[in-house]
Amino acid sequence: MSRCTSARKVYDWNAVPWRKLERNVFKIQKRIYRAAQRGNKQLVRKLQGLLTRSWSAKMIAVRQVTQQNQGKKTAGVDGAVALKPSERQPLVRQLRVKDGKKVKPTRRVWIPKPGREEKRPLGIPTIYDRALQGLVKIALEPEWEAIFEENSYGFRRPRGCHDAIAAIFGSIKLKPKWVLDADIAKCFDKIDHKALYEKLNNSTPIRKKIWEWLKAGVMDRHEYQPTYAGTPQGGVISPLLANIALHGMETEIRDIVPKGITKQKEIGVVRYADDFVIMHKDRKVIDAAKEVISKWLKGIGLELKPEKTRIAHTLEGDDPGFDFLGYNVRQYRVGKYRSGKTQKGYKTLIKPSAKSIKNHKEKLKAVVDSHKAAPQAALIRKLNPIIRGWCNYYRTVVSKEVFGELDTYVWEIIWRWANRRHPKKANAWIAKKYWKAEGSQQWNFMDNKGAKLIRHSETEIVRHIKVKGTASPMDGNLVYSS
Repeated sequence: MSRCTSARKVYDWNAVPWRKLERNVFKIQKRIYRAAQRGNKQLVRKLQGLLTRSWSAKMIAVRQVTQQNQGKKTAGVDGAVALKPSERQPLVRQLRVKDGKKVKPTRRVWIPKPGREEKRPLGIPTIYDRALQGLVKIALEPEWEAIFEENSYGFRRPRGCHDAIAAIFGSIKLKPKWVLDADIAKCFDKIDHKALYEKLNNSTPIRKKIWEWLKAGVMDRHEYQPTYAGTPQGGVISPLLANIALHGMETEIRDIVPKGITKQKEIGVVRYADDFVIMHKDRKVIDAAKEVISKWLKGIGLELKPEKTRIAHTLEGDDPGFDFLGYNVRQYRVGKYRSGKTQKGYKTLIKPSAKSIKNHKEKLKAVVDSHKAAPQAALIRKLNPIIRGWCNYYRTVVSKEVFGELDTYVWEIIWRWANRRHPKKANAWIAKKYWKAEGSQQWNFMDNKGAKLIRHSETEIVRHIKVKGTASPMDGNLVYSS
């Protein structure tokens, strides 16, 4: 893999052999991953240095922030973006971890939180710093993927929410348990810089550059503010740094249970970014875990969010179960429940949460209300991606009944939409104009050109196969699910 020099040029950005560059980078990442597993830090640092200097890695980093990321059109404090191929190639040649440049502060942008008046602060670095962060992430990620804990699922490709939910189901399906459902307050904003810096334990150039990013400060409404803690939400490397800061949580919690072949496995820990659940059959263990994790979080400058921290039982009590990542996890009594006996007397069901269903309905209604005068095809084009995305997220759990109820709701709001457009027409006329028969379905909201509104209930329920243990695609085995 050759280094990126000023003489190296790519004359046609659209003709770049991206698959080849990705293979080049992946070969080095795989070597870093395996060296980290063996504990060979000297080789890890050498390969990371090679990767941060490679032309292939720089090209991929620039492509990510200028073409693939959603915020590619958002500028930092310098107002610069690199959207044209002629602007990207000079950016590739400029990228160096040892650049000697003073890091510019991030631009503060406030975005609303869904369903709240409160706003979330984003820190938008300059396009150069975003590309350099992407380059450092490419080198840093395989090292940490080799040591991250088994039940950490947030911001780790291709792990995701479905893996976290499957892990929860596996932990409680055989026995009802007490659950600590917790959230960390302002995780990205309060991470202690010194604690994170010590955890990195990396080569001097990468470590120094990350420290400069952490201390760069922010520009909020043309006013400079220094940063004493936290990683800027909006930075390419911020999710990885948050995972590094929270690494060790699972081990800390398991240590409160006596060591043994099966005893430590009795306590279930599942973390997705700054949300996590702890599960055990004994309430005293859950109370002890809450104290231990509160103390451990203080060591990295964090604390639990009281209003989002709750202890519940999956089966018993006035309000059993809990919500996690938009799902409701709960056990229901079936037949006669016998505690400690062979007969379970309950079943574990995971469904879309009531809050998620409510938010989805509000979103659908808002779209219909905003398209009062729009053509039928335009309304269908707007609704279909929303319905398809929501159903794909919940298709792995017990959602069939919810899908049917949502179809009824969609029919009701669309019927009101049609009646509002033609207040003087009979119902039969309205039905004939906007609904067509197709196959076994008699009421299909579709126009004369074939544009059709999809139904929630058309989505097939497919169970998710959870990622196996600490497996990672960076170990070279791309088929790694259990």
